[in-house]
Amino acid sequence: MAKKLTKPTKPRIVRRSPAKKAPAPQSKTTKQDQVLALLRRQNGASINEIVAATDWQPHSARGFLSGAVKKRLGIDVISETGADGVRRYHIAALRPSR
Repeated sequence: MAKKLTKPTKPRIVRRSPAKKAPAPQSKTTKQDQVLALLRRQNGASINEIVAATDWQPHSARGFLSGAVKKRLGIDVISETGADGVRRYHIAALRPSR
């Protein structure tokens, strides 16, 4: 004996979501570009300046300097502590004259 269907079958209605809008054009300046610009300045940049410019945590800014800048991009970064006790980072080729 064949089983009877308990519910009458109806065709499914497929509702499509409305077409999505194209994403807004993003700014051309990335956070990496911002940090590299800070490092290229004559005095370089401190971790606090990098954090303020990018909204990163301090450990993320230090990790970026170590991982992305030094290892991935191959850029030498010099770290020096000034007379005021603040550690500043700058790109080796643009080291300030003394």
